[in-house]
Amino acid sequence: MGGDGLVPGSARLHLIDGLPLLRPDEQVFEAMIKGWRNQQLARNLSPGYVNDQERTIRAFTRHADAMPWQWTPQHVDEWSADLRAVHGCVRSTLRNYQGSVRQFCDFLTNPAYGWGDECLRHFGTHPVQVVYDWNAATHADEAEGEPERRAFTRPELEAFFDHADEEVLRVRGKGRKGWLPAFRDAALFKTAYAYGLRRNETRMLDLTDFGRNPEGREFGEYGTLLVRYGKAKKGSPPKRRSVLAVWHWTPGTVKEWISEVRPGMRHSTSRALWPSERGPRIGLQRLDSRFAAYRDAVGLDPALEFHSLRRSYITHLIEDGHDPLFVQQQVGHDHASTTAIYTCVSSDFRTRSLRRVLDATIEAALRPGRIPNHDVKSGR
Repeated sequence: MGGDGLVPGSARLHLIDGLPLLRPDEQVFEAMIKGWRNQQLARNLSPGYVNDQERTIRAFTRHADAMPWQWTPQHVDEWSADLRAVHGCVRSTLRNYQGSVRQFCDFLTNPAYGWGDECLRHFGTHPVQVVYDWNAATHADEAEGEPERRAFTRPELEAFFDHADEEVLRVRGKGRKGWLPAFRDAALFKTAYAYGLRRNETRMLDLTDFGRNPEGREFGEYGTLLVRYGKAKKGSPPKRRSVLAVWHWTPGTVKEWISEVRPGMRHSTSRALWPSERGPRIGLQRLDSRFAAYRDAVGLDPALEFHSLRRSYITHLIEDGHDPLFVQQQVGHDHASTTAIYTCVSSDFRTRSLRRVLDATIEAALRPGRIPNHDVKSGR
């Protein structure tokens, strides 16, 4: 609350009392948006998140062709149907959009902010809540990802990396300088898999984020990786974590890029691990487009995406016998159930696991001096 007794986002902070409005619809709406922005920033939400919220409200307003004090639940129904049927929004995206409208209406209808009184004074009506449990998408399942999303199989991953390496040789063989970004892309994809990184975590890496692991001296300067831009919780800064290198080929991949190839990039003086051709850091769109180009060139499943590298990392660690708690800590999940959702173990792994259990059971049953269970129960 400010020194004048007003809470952030209140109507009186953004409208001048007693003065007529030249364009009341437009001016009141913009004041509402500004007030909501202040209220969200006061809650320590990130500017990027606040911008996304504002874009959603403006998009809903355009679709409804009505101002917030004119909104009805029917506007939400029509908008939601359009998002699903026309734009193909997935469940989680639709729920997030609806949540933004719900939060905005909560803000407008809260008496502490005074927007109801202002709207009554200017328009003879007031905002109401238009998103309810009965017309909004519910969060019914912890795993809401599209069912076709999966990890690479090991042969698929090998084919993908081989194609990335071949692309470097192909471009370099033609004497073109484009082999530098091609090498960067190949090293970037391998690094994302080697440390189980998300897309933005990979993009935001800096040269100084690598370090030694005293218990893994064979990895040299690349035994640990500090991830500084992990997935943030609402209202919190990016989550940090430290990831340990687990595969022997990881140091060679990173070192070759940093020591031998990266110095030839145009923006090599930046601190970013992955500079682009036009700026100090590669963009997310470039990551997606290059990944899709390589995937399609190999003829792999279109359901595979950049995040599949992270799913593969988790799956392959579990298949290789690493402790589930270690895997959970490596990827920065708060709960083991989240890691389990990402795990896509192969049928071969399940078969081997079952075989180990059966072999152990048979070995125990045949151990000399052991009394079979049925004899114990019968007393014979």
